[in-house]
Amino acid sequence: MPLPLIALVFLLVPLLEVFLLLKIGGMIGAWATIGLIVLTAIIGAVMLKQQGLATLQRLQRSVDQGQLPGLALLEAMFLLVGGVLLLTPGFFTDAVGFACLIPPVRQAMAGWLLSRSSVVVHSMRSHGGPRRPPAGGRIIEGDYTAKDDEDPPRR
Repeated sequence: MPLPLIALVFLLVPLLEVFLLLKIGGMIGAWATIGLIVLTAIIGAVMLKQQGLATLQRLQRSVDQGQLPGLALLEAMFLLVGGVLLLTPGFFTDAVGFACLIPPVRQAMAGWLLSRSSVVVHSMRSHGGPRRPPAGGRIIEGDYTAKDDEDPPRR
């Protein structure tokens, strides 16, 4: 993301949050607004725990099957972002945070981000040989050698 766009986001989001807090606080009262913010944080924490465990299980299944868990890792990233946004007081950040916790929305965002990546990495299956990359994908092949840990140099 270009720096001017990031600066604009960091300026506009807090202004939007303050506007919404003042507007909603004026409609339902200060204590109700504070209660609503605390309630969304609690609901978000419960949802984050549930969705995080489900995503962790999908990630483990992918690794067990010899596949790269790209989609599951991106989903985990969106869960992290959603959790942080839900802990940030405000209604706009709560809305975006909850969107990151809804599985179909999160999977769509992760799939979109994965489709925008320019390099496709594929793995060797232990039982089936190399997998074919998606159409138009690019494979970067390489070899590696594991080296034993050597004793640290003495002084």
